[in-house]
Amino acid sequence: MSSETTDIPTGHDVIQGYLRTLDSSPGVYRMLDSESRVLYVGKARNLKNRVSNYARPAGHSARIATMISHTATMMFLTTKTETEALLLEQNLIKQLKPKYNVLLRDDKSFPNILISGDHDFPRIEKHRGAKKKKGNYYGPFASAGAVNRTLNTLQRAFLLRTCSDSDYESRTRPCLQYQIKRCSAPCVGKVDPSDYKQLVKDAERFLSGKSTEMQASLAERMNAASEEMEFERAAALRDRIKALTQVQTSQGINPRGVTEADVIALHRDGGQACVQVFFIRANQNWGNKDYYPRVSGDEDASEVMQAFVGQFYSDRDPPRMLLLSHGLDDEDLVVEALAEKGGRKVEVIVPQRGEKAELVSNAARNARESLGRKMSETATQARLLRGLKDAFDLPEVPQRVEVYDNSHIQGAFAVGAMIVAGPEGFDKNQYRKFNIKGDDLTPGDDFGMMKEVLTRRFKRLLKEDPDRELGTWPGLLLIDGGAGQVSAVREIMSELGVNDVPMVGVAKGVDRDHGKEEFYRTGKPVFALQRNDPVLYFVQRMRDEAHRFAIGTHRAKRSKAIGATPLDDVQGVGAKRKRALLQHFGSAKAVGRAALADLKAVDGISDNMAETIYGYFNEKG
Repeated sequence: MSSETTDIPTGHDVIQGYLRTLDSSPGVYRMLDSESRVLYVGKARNLKNRVSNYARPAGHSARIATMISHTATMMFLTTKTETEALLLEQNLIKQLKPKYNVLLRDDKSFPNILISGDHDFPRIEKHRGAKKKKGNYYGPFASAGAVNRTLNTLQRAFLLRTCSDSDYESRTRPCLQYQIKRCSAPCVGKVDPSDYKQLVKDAERFLSGKSTEMQASLAERMNAASEEMEFERAAALRDRIKALTQVQTSQGINPRGVTEADVIALHRDGGQACVQVFFIRANQNWGNKDYYPRVSGDEDASEVMQAFVGQFYSDRDPPRMLLLSHGLDDEDLVVEALAEKGGRKVEVIVPQRGEKAELVSNAARNARESLGRKMSETATQARLLRGLKDAFDLPEVPQRVEVYDNSHIQGAFAVGAMIVAGPEGFDKNQYRKFNIKGDDLTPGDDFGMMKEVLTRRFKRLLKEDPDRELGTWPGLLLIDGGAGQVSAVREIMSELGVNDVPMVGVAKGVDRDHGKEEFYRTGKPVFALQRNDPVLYFVQRMRDEAHRFAIGTHRAKRSKAIGATPLDDVQGVGAKRKRALLQHFGSAKAVGRAALADLKAVDGISDNMAETIYGYFNEKG
């Protein structure tokens, strides 16, 4: 038996002690180290049998043997079925991120296209998140870029509006989208309601996979218009056909025999893994995305694939079919769990021939190429991080670089931003934005804003990771500014009791020239790097990325504030009632001055709601 400390026993004997209290129930187990950190989460059809395997002193891979040697305690949760255990296991893995589990690190939701269903003239838009709005959803698309490209082309093909309902209601003349032939301008009556409904129907048919049938119909209508000498109408139909052809061309592979599936392929090399996912919907390729799950290197391909599938679909609905490059350890169990999650039958296939096998082969090739690029980028990034250590005389190679920036307009809408770079480049999951809360700050006080941001950031670090063991502490702080900024930041850090985090100030030099940056460190002379030094380019990229993120965050905050009205704070007034009130009275100020009887006269506003609105504005005085 090995141990992490001399005080707390760990290893096989500790695990053996749990066997006396376990039975043959299905469930989930957690293995924890001497400091109660979760090392591993697993599921079992029979908890006693599964745990007894860990109690054996031999026959384990290096990864499992190390995990066992660090195990000080275990936790158990029994379930009614093994399927329930599998679902719980994947949720806990995503929540706890145990060290020895295969872990899917990128888990953002995917965008869809929504054709709204709560308006006489439906809107086509990009939608991400819960499907709470009324209408028809089409997706998922692999990225915002993929859905935006499709939306732009669909606008040219179907001339559907993309404006918000409030913009639609306030229009008195056509907008630019109409002028460039990307909208039929229903807002000002430029299109007959029946014709607009046909446009919506055509768009839905295309997104449902009936593109060939619909293009043939458009061709017939174009020829008929031409024969009737309606050349302008024929030209418009021709442009729509060209736009649809452009969508199909940009999609690449469009399988004929696969209506709805996710194609998932795994490639491993050098102890790393890449999983490529292609989204096939309505016989169309709606993009692909690559993932780099955290692996140890000694897992079977089936183990990696099963972990990926379980975590990937833990909070999203699966399609009717999964086409995989590798089989799963517990395929029947996974199929049952996916069917339970999606509320319908889900096929899991490892195809050997035909079109499905070609789709998987294509995904596998993409996974191989993506992993090759990733490994090359990682090697380059490692050299840049070593270059930072040498250039700035750091005690060790930084594995996490944090760069801070502020953005505001004369102190208004002030935000702070933090970006993170590490061995794999920019880690956007770790970016953070800070809404400046200090009421006593002088507008435009950059020092004061930086003090608030760093104080909030490091107070949280001191609370959540005081021993600096979770990889969340920076090995280097980059500060946009010179000696004054560095001195101020050092003072802030000293007040927090953090005096050992290296920091460097980056200023643009006397001519404010990109390429003549000067670097400032506490107690050391100012210096510059050669113009062609890769480390200089790296620092410039990080500073520019921090500035981009800060500006974007500031603009989003300003835009939200500009669109806000006092009605947003009235309980029970949502988007629909807000729109009705603004249409009736013209402005939020006019709503606040309205008499109770006038409020009751608004369509969609009940007597009780009118009294609530009236009371809110009268209390506000």
